[in-house]
Amino acid sequence: MVVTLVGTTIAPWMQFYLQSAIVEKGVQIEDYSLSRLDVVVGCIVTDVVAFFIVLACGATIFKAGGHIESAKDAAVALRPLAGSWASALFAFGLFNASLFAASILPLSTTYYVCEAFGWESGIDKRREEAPQFYFLYTAMIVVGAGLVLIPGLPLLKILLLSQTANGVLLPFILIFMLLLAGDERPMGRYRNGLVLSAIAWLTTIALIVLTALMLWFTLR
Repeated sequence: MVVTLVGTTIAPWMQFYLQSAIVEKGVQIEDYSLSRLDVVVGCIVTDVVAFFIVLACGATIFKAGGHIESAKDAAVALRPLAGSWASALFAFGLFNASLFAASILPLSTTYYVCEAFGWESGIDKRREEAPQFYFLYTAMIVVGAGLVLIPGLPLLKILLLSQTANGVLLPFILIFMLLLAGDERPMGRYRNGLVLSAIAWLTTIALIVLTALMLWFTLR
């Protein structure tokens, strides 16, 4: 579950989306420090929100001994904390998260597929300028929407499995990113410092150990 929690908080797709978005935004080297601050603040806010989500679930669902099988179960379990507004608040949060996922995740995938094949990409481009980009982006949204409409599909289980896969794949991506970010040849004076590199590498090693333990206890 720790690997799953990491996978949903720091997903691999976020790394690809971030670099593509910064490139498309046209951030210059003199703005690098501001972009870095933006990422750091965003990470802190995300972790604070995630902490309180865990806290709220522990104070309601875990305390009541509940077992979550669907979004409805989660909304009902939050009733002791949110009262009669539980269902409405949970529905709003789920709707917001769904809109975010439905727009950003396919966009991230489209970015790095187009980059791998050398196709033009970017939401600032017209359809005639980047036909493959818009075709892939639209196709993934349509396929994703079609999958969730399949009756009886265990969406919660699929969600947990996908986040676990994110957690397993994340260390591999981080290794290449840290090697690149610490290399003076492409990064110059903007490469990661000693403290930041040490923290990042220790975190990556911890993720590898957690993933290995998860696979060991799952397969033995």
